[in-house]
Amino acid sequence: MILPITTYGNSSLRKKTEEIDSNYEGLKALIDNMFETMYGADGIGLAAPQVDKSIQLFIIDLSPLADEKPELANFKQVFINPIIRSEEGEEKFYNEGCLSVPGVHEDVKRKTEIVIEYYDENFQLIEEKYDGVKARVIQHEYDHLDGILFTDKVGGIRKRLIKGKLAAISKGKTNTTYKIRTPQGIKK
Repeated sequence: MILPITTYGNSSLRKKTEEIDSNYEGLKALIDNMFETMYGADGIGLAAPQVDKSIQLFIIDLSPLADEKPELANFKQVFINPIIRSEEGEEKFYNEGCLSVPGVHEDVKRKTEIVIEYYDENFQLIEEKYDGVKARVIQHEYDHLDGILFTDKVGGIRKRLIKGKLAAISKGKTNTTYKIRTPQGIKK
């Protein structure tokens, strides 16, 4: 089932999320619905707060980027209760967007390597090191679990230039090809 994606201006995107355990009711269905929602919106990552759930869960499928980066062809993962243990390497800018901030894309600086510990969908504990695009997308989705949006990392004049777009999104004045939950309600 496709869920509405919560957009900028909703307070649920700013909440710190809570850990869950393997007994979380409806977890498998939620994960399936999140993948369906993400695919329906042409996304590559989606965090639970973006579907109005304040839990520590995000999903990623980087296979749409495989034409440019073949190593991403089979990178589809579920991250439950993740903890980034370290961020290393050079800080690099990369243009990011977000399904919760439709129509806004900005350069964001992030570290190029991370070590993350998380549970997969079977509640197997995993610790892995990622770099490049994998690390960047994981960091972006991880930020959602702390109530942080990529626009919070934009500074200076760029922040002022997108202020009007963000205000419009928070008023529900945005067009998307997917169902969204604005502060004013659900919109198709």
